[in-house]
Amino acid sequence: MRKGQYRFVAGFLVVPVALYMVFVIWPYIQTFGYSLTDWKGQSQEFSFVGLDNYTTLFKDDVFMGAIWHNILFLIFIPAITILLALFFAFMLNAGGRGRAGGVAGVAGSGFYKIVYFFPQVLSLAILAVLFGAVYRSDSGGMLNGVLIKLGLVDEGTPVEWLNEPNMVLWALMAVVVWHGVGFYLVLFSAAMQSIPRDIYEAALIDGASRAHTFFRITLPLLWDSVQTAWVYLGIAAMDMFILVTTMTSGDYGGGPDHHSEVMATVMMRNFLLYGKSGYACAMGVIMLLLTLIVSVVTLRATRRERIEF
Repeated sequence: MRKGQYRFVAGFLVVPVALYMVFVIWPYIQTFGYSLTDWKGQSQEFSFVGLDNYTTLFKDDVFMGAIWHNILFLIFIPAITILLALFFAFMLNAGGRGRAGGVAGVAGSGFYKIVYFFPQVLSLAILAVLFGAVYRSDSGGMLNGVLIKLGLVDEGTPVEWLNEPNMVLWALMAVVVWHGVGFYLVLFSAAMQSIPRDIYEAALIDGASRAHTFFRITLPLLWDSVQTAWVYLGIAAMDMFILVTTMTSGDYGGGPDHHSEVMATVMMRNFLLYGKSGYACAMGVIMLLLTLIVSVVTLRATRRERIEF
């Protein structure tokens, strides 16, 4: 690249980089600075306390419990969502064998893609209202109504889906999975459609089963898309603020008795309700570091040799 071209490219980068530094990097730096103080959030008067907020934070049972809940989300949400999306995408693109050429999706695959993608057009706030009705703890709730009709639950003692300590996290996970499967199904479908049909047809001629076709052809060629999906779902699992605050009990959610707390809800409660803004900033810094670690570890753990066709 010639010297004049460097200047031309640099001229286009100056403004975007400056905006990124001002609106993204600088707030991170400010947050870290406030985390070293006893800032109350209502004025600019504060004292420097060093690492006291971080020391207190790791002795906070509620916050440590919230980290554990985020870890559970991090383990199960990406795994379940990706497995379901891969299965449905494979069936919609290469799961049928009745047409000419030997490889085709199941009948009506175009319609199924629209149906599966539909939850993605709904915002999380709408999902919270929708599943609030699904999980209602009386016979008017969809799940309890079905279980009562089937005789699996007594009408006088319906299931408290969002108020049972051992059940609330799984109920929240189900919402996230239901919301995300359609998007990643479309993502994986687009990647599968770029795989030449000749590869599938050759495998079928050689006697490969549907399972062998998926694990030996489809999955290796989709690995870049799977890796990307895992990172994005991991970041979503480290958040969960909207669903927890709108669907569970307590100030900013987290009920019952902190059994659905996530890091974001504890942080916002300390920031807005308790006036411990410096302490909340320390939580924000920990959330940032954990999210970065999760992203890097996921990319490293799922890295493999690129397969081309």
